[in-house]
Amino acid sequence: MVCDMPKTIRYTLLSLRDLAVSAGPFIVLAVTLLVLAYWWLDPNPPKRVVLATGPAQSAYEEFGKRYAHLLAKDGIDVVLLPSEGSAANLQLLREGKADLGFVRGGTSEAGVAGDDKLESLGSLFLEPVWLFYREEAARKVAPAASADSGGSTLSSLTQLPGLRVNVGTPGSGVPNLMTKLLESNHIDASTLKLSQLEQTPATVAFLAGDLDALVFASAPESLMVQMLLQTPGIKLMDFAQSEAYSRRFAFLSPAVLPRGVVDLASDIPPQDVHLVAPTTTLVTRTSTHPALLQLFALAGNEIHGSAGWFKRAREYPNVRNNELPIAKEAERSIQTGPPLLQRYLPFWVANFVERMWLVMGIIIAVLLPLSRIVPPLYEFRVRSRIFKWYGQLRNIENRAEDGKDTSPLLEELNQLESRAEKISVPLSYTDELYALRNNIQLVRQKLQRQ
Repeated sequence: MVCDMPKTIRYTLLSLRDLAVSAGPFIVLAVTLLVLAYWWLDPNPPKRVVLATGPAQSAYEEFGKRYAHLLAKDGIDVVLLPSEGSAANLQLLREGKADLGFVRGGTSEAGVAGDDKLESLGSLFLEPVWLFYREEAARKVAPAASADSGGSTLSSLTQLPGLRVNVGTPGSGVPNLMTKLLESNHIDASTLKLSQLEQTPATVAFLAGDLDALVFASAPESLMVQMLLQTPGIKLMDFAQSEAYSRRFAFLSPAVLPRGVVDLASDIPPQDVHLVAPTTTLVTRTSTHPALLQLFALAGNEIHGSAGWFKRAREYPNVRNNELPIAKEAERSIQTGPPLLQRYLPFWVANFVERMWLVMGIIIAVLLPLSRIVPPLYEFRVRSRIFKWYGQLRNIENRAEDGKDTSPLLEELNQLESRAEKISVPLSYTDELYALRNNIQLVRQKLQRQ
């Protein structure tokens, strides 16, 4: 039994070899089609992507870190590209220096070259306009304050003339936004002492008393916002006309900072504060790989889906209030979540199957009818090893009928039999081999009789 095992394995391998050779052309064709489809569809995304964020300690920077952490789990290296803010991010996208970037609503202007190559991954969060001011500065404009303000609160942009106001760097997009708001209030910008310092130096100057007011747009997750809301002597302006602003400007939404939401124990803020808030979106180039868009959209569901100061749970991300077209991959991911296979398989495996299944189905549909040729080819290949000797056997038999000396023919027949004994065929075709050997024996008997 031990001696028979190697022979059994040898015959099995022989059968597999013949099958592989018979099916070889079809395997090569299938592999070729699959390689061409892979090259054409490019199912797997690049492992490196550039995300334009914002200034240091901004909400954009914080969210960028969260995206990088989540995508690292799927083997994607997210390179964070700091910038001045929303407007700078939009320019980086137009120039192709970033693949994705956070862009605040109202930043984009109609007719700018390159915007047709951009699309949105959905609205992520509201980014209110925070106008912080010093109480002592509000007293300076007491005559211009409303009667119920006590002379120490600001509730309208018309109270700003004469104050030292920082509106952020041009790259942040806030100066452009403030220009629109001031013009809607018929305020000449020259009546204000405007500056455009970066957020951190501006905050330092503001706390030192060198500025009267500080304006920036940011999500409440910003450390600057958290700190200024709890700094004594600093107040947040209430946009009493927030609803009117949202009607005048399509990219603005009214928002309310509820009383006590910052600190319930300290009752900060002491009353509801009305704000105006653009919606921030994650913008990408149309050339960005679809699988990356899917990953970023799914990460956005996890990062921005919880409840917050200005939203309820699962209210964001959404596909509303977008100035750019929504990417199909993002819309699908926001509305339905991760695809079925990605819930159970690693991303790279699931993504490959999801993007290649149609092509693989077509290849199978094409090759399946052709595969019926494989069994006849296999049978022909194996039996041809045996049948090719029948021609020589028939030749010997015909020559014997001439009546000449049969000794040379018997010698030739012995050589033929010797070669036939060395023929290797799968066990299922052994009967064909033994039939050949029996026929050789019949011809030998005939020659011996002659």
